[in-house]
Amino acid sequence: MKREINPFDYAGDILKALPKGILLTSEAEDCVNAMTIGWGTLGIEWGVPIFAAYVRTSRFTYELMERTGEFTICVPYGDKFSKEVTKAVGICGSKSGRDVDKLAQAGVHLVEAEIVRPPAIKEFPLTLECRAVFSQLQPVKEISSRFKKFYPAEGNNSEPHVAYYGEILKAYIIED
Repeated sequence: MKREINPFDYAGDILKALPKGILLTSEAEDCVNAMTIGWGTLGIEWGVPIFAAYVRTSRFTYELMERTGEFTICVPYGDKFSKEVTKAVGICGSKSGRDVDKLAQAGVHLVEAEIVRPPAIKEFPLTLECRAVFSQLQPVKEISSRFKKFYPAEGNNSEPHVAYYGEILKAYIIED
């Protein structure tokens, strides 16, 4: 069962969970993937509710997002900060969906979304269903020197992020 919510009533919960890691799910051609994110913004842009997610161009999630522009933001909520949530955040933040089925390894349960293709995740019950209305490559050379530590000269983390501004089409909490 899903209880519809106003995402702004839960903004504090979402932003508090974000630095610990929440999941972004994406799907294309029946390939479902989840990625741990620790950065994001919740607000109003162009008169609609938006969640902005940042995905490196080197990530498998980027490939899927570029195909569909749809994603779900899945947030642990209430008593859902369990060992299985910690395990899922670790797996989805350290492995590539190109190589493994991270969701199967994490042992989480998918829940069909109502509007977008990517599913929600039962263990991360606070869900935002989003469709990108705008995306923008973040040019590393123009980022303040204060944040250069997030872009080392070499390696997988040297790649820039794309900011996906996703209109929140539906928000709910999955209840047992």
